[in-house]
Amino acid sequence: MSFFRQVLAILWKDIRCELRSKQTWLGMGMFALLVLVVFNFTFDLRVDNKNAVAPGALWIAFIFASLLGLGRTIAAEREQGGTLDRLLLCPVDRKAIYLAKLLGNLLFIGVVEIVALPVFAILFDVPLLVGGLIPIVLLGTLGIAIIGTLFSVMAAATRARELLLPILVFPLIVPIVIAAVRATEDLMTPLVNEPPWLGLIIAFDIIFLSVSMLTFQYVIEE
Repeated sequence: MSFFRQVLAILWKDIRCELRSKQTWLGMGMFALLVLVVFNFTFDLRVDNKNAVAPGALWIAFIFASLLGLGRTIAAEREQGGTLDRLLLCPVDRKAIYLAKLLGNLLFIGVVEIVALPVFAILFDVPLLVGGLIPIVLLGTLGIAIIGTLFSVMAAATRARELLLPILVFPLIVPIVIAAVRATEDLMTPLVNEPPWLGLIIAFDIIFLSVSMLTFQYVIEE
C-alpha cells in the first residue's frame, strides 16, 4: 500500500470513529463557544478596546478547545481496546500515522472553528474579514495541531495525560500564538512597521512539521 493510501485509510478510520461517538467535536465546540461568551460578558467592550480584546479571546478559545480534542483522540485509542497498539503492529509507515492523525485533528478543530467564527463575529461585533482571517486561522491552527499531535501521543502513555499535555504543548506554541494574535489584531486595526507575522507562522509550521515527522516514530514506539 502506498504512503498516501495508508494516510487516507487511517484518516478515514478516525473520522468514522468520531462520527459514531461525536464526543470530541461536541466537547470542543461547547468549550470554544463558552470561552467566547465568557470573554464577551467579562470585558467592557467599548469601541476603543474591542479590537484589542477580540483577537486574544478568539485564539484562547481555539487553543483550549484544540487541546481538549488533541488530548482525547489518541487517549481514546489506547483506552478502547488498544487500537493504536494494533495499528503499530501493521506494516504501516510511522510518518503516515502521524500525518493521518494530524489531518484528523485539523479536521476536528476546523469544524469547531467554522462554528465558532460566526459566533465570534456576532458577539464581538467584528467583521469576519473572510479574505484575510482564513489564512491566519488555518496556518495558526496547523502549528498548534503539529505540536499537539506529537505530544498527545507522548502524553497518552501516562496516567496524568490531561495535566502533562498542556505542560508540554504550551511553551512550544507560545511563538505561534503570539504571531497569530498579532496578525489577527493587525487585520482588524492595521498598524505600520509591523513584523511579517504570517510569514513567521509559516516558518514555524514548516520547521516543526519537519521535526515532528522525523521524531514521531521514536515517540510512538516508546
